[in-house]
Amino acid sequence: MGQDSFFSLDGPLDVTPGGGQVRAANFAGLAGLARDYGRDARGIVERHGMEPRVLIDPESLVAPQQVADTFEYCSTLFDDPLFGLHIAQAQDPEVFGCVTALCRSAPTVRAGIRCLIDFLPVVHAPDCEVVLIEGRETAELTWLVNTDIGVNDQAHYQAAMLNVKLLRAIGGPGFRPSWVSLSADPRATDLPELEKTLGCRVQSRANRNSVVFPVRSLEQPVPSANRLLYRLLGSYLQRVKSSHGQSIIDKVDSYIRGALATGSCAIERCAEKTGMSVRTLQSRLAAEGAKFSELVEQQRETLARAHLAEGRLSLDEIADRLGYGEQTSFGRAFKRWTGQTPQQFRAAS
Repeated sequence: MGQDSFFSLDGPLDVTPGGGQVRAANFAGLAGLARDYGRDARGIVERHGMEPRVLIDPESLVAPQQVADTFEYCSTLFDDPLFGLHIAQAQDPEVFGCVTALCRSAPTVRAGIRCLIDFLPVVHAPDCEVVLIEGRETAELTWLVNTDIGVNDQAHYQAAMLNVKLLRAIGGPGFRPSWVSLSADPRATDLPELEKTLGCRVQSRANRNSVVFPVRSLEQPVPSANRLLYRLLGSYLQRVKSSHGQSIIDKVDSYIRGALATGSCAIERCAEKTGMSVRTLQSRLAAEGAKFSELVEQQRETLARAHLAEGRLSLDEIADRLGYGEQTSFGRAFKRWTGQTPQQFRAAS
């Protein structure tokens, strides 16, 4: 064996999903849960446009929308308002791929969380971001989805449980979350089970989804720390990130597409989601010859053309999806972009 290939790999340890994709590992345990309810998991995933192999092949790639829709459907089908929590109880943090092994080998909790932040979008879900927010007494591990997938409460329940499990794994026996914030609004009768399972109180209807814990925990050593594995696997994932990572423009475009429909598409929020200051974000965009406002306009035009050609939404609905307060504002903007009114463009499509 030659020297150059001594530490080589035949291929990547994990499949590398692209934008709009996520690993099917999210469905681990679905077949068993479906059987418990007397249902066929194959029919469930096929109903949502997926092949049955996603149930047994965690490296299959599916759309985040398919995961969210499947979880919400199962919640209704099984009459289980906490389905996302229950499927996560049957899973382990390895759902996130080999990044979990890197987190477990990190020297400190802070370093382990940094690995999750850096590499979860690389090996598991490019449209999902993890952010660490440090305060004086508490720290928040926050997860964000930079795409509009509609109702996804069950996916957030799953993420909360998996993130708590991962933090317990790297934080050691003494780790305890202070509370969990969820954008979902669970029923009052379900809240006790949610809090008992997560091991802390739950703040519902929050403006972000996060696990909150004492900031001092960040400096705790990881019980399973492994210096050799941390260096080797970290180096490997960094190479994967360098060759497949999204550019800053890709990340901003992804944020804009998800935020337009919420009516809160702003550079300040985008900077927060990308983990940098507004000034840094502006500088990085400028280095690529781009401006945030111009990217917003480009995404609006692209989405407008697609919606009009599809013909499913009314002009009022399209205007709302693009973040315009009224249809007339949308009409003026569209004519500026294309020289046509939305009605003319739709008629010609």
